[in-house]
Amino acid sequence: MSVTTPTPVRKTAASRPARSSRRAGTAGLAAALLSPTLLVLVLVIGYPVVAALRLSFQVSSESIDPDTGFKVTATSYGADNYTSVFSDDRLLRPWWNTTSFALASVTLEILIGVSMALVMHRAFRGRALVRAAVLVPWAIPTAISGMLWKWIFDSQGVANEILGAQLLWSSDGFQAWLSVVIADTWKTAPFIGLLVLAGLQIIPGELYEAARVDGASPWRVFWRITLPLVRPALVVAVLFRLLDVLRMFDLPYVLVGPRKHSVETLSMIAFDEMTNLRFGTAAAYATVLFLYVAVVALAFVKLFGADLIGRGTRSET
Repeated sequence: MSVTTPTPVRKTAASRPARSSRRAGTAGLAAALLSPTLLVLVLVIGYPVVAALRLSFQVSSESIDPDTGFKVTATSYGADNYTSVFSDDRLLRPWWNTTSFALASVTLEILIGVSMALVMHRAFRGRALVRAAVLVPWAIPTAISGMLWKWIFDSQGVANEILGAQLLWSSDGFQAWLSVVIADTWKTAPFIGLLVLAGLQIIPGELYEAARVDGASPWRVFWRITLPLVRPALVVAVLFRLLDVLRMFDLPYVLVGPRKHSVETLSMIAFDEMTNLRFGTAAAYATVLFLYVAVVALAFVKLFGADLIGRGTRSET
């Protein structure tokens, strides 16, 4: 008895145009649905960025008209604003302050936030009250938080009473830098704690039970189970906080004050140039800050592998 094997069905060339047309129709529908959002993004984000970049190359010069005797302002375009920004030593100090704030604050917030998340994840009486209390610093506006800490760090404030010293926290110096780090950590550590807590709650409890059966120590359970599984939420939280600290303006401005060398950030120096009506230089500082934040964000994503785009998997047809 002969056995006939089924002949595999080959895809004909006529089916390829149909599949391509379906893909084109889906892509067109997706573009039509996303076009309002893209238009809003272009208007809200794209236009201000392009306008600021254009303004950063705008150079204004003032002179006296010999015929009328009035002051005349002439506008031209060039790289003079960037030349003055990078040739002046004023850029290095705000850049270092911005970077040091980011490194110190984010490091402390990671340690405190993860500790808070581990505590809030445990089952104990009053856990809901603790979680609500943790939200209080994060819910307070930054300007109000700066005023509260300004009273704490006053020469007659609580900080000096506890330390038994007479430090001028709001003056220029290391103590002013430290006061900003403390205030920023107090306010934003709960943000990291809440995001890490959300990551902890999706870890299956069976993993911890298996680790206890195997006799793993709590420290080993944290490093081998908790930290790897909570890593995606922690990476996103740290990235958001890192970008936020690099743009810091209101907290040092309210807590310590403007034009203080130890706490002046890139945002503050751009604001100072704008208040002095040097709009081209202010736009140049803002562009430098924008590029710095973009480079740090890209480096962070490449280094820690944060899948913020959500590519997912692509199936082959």
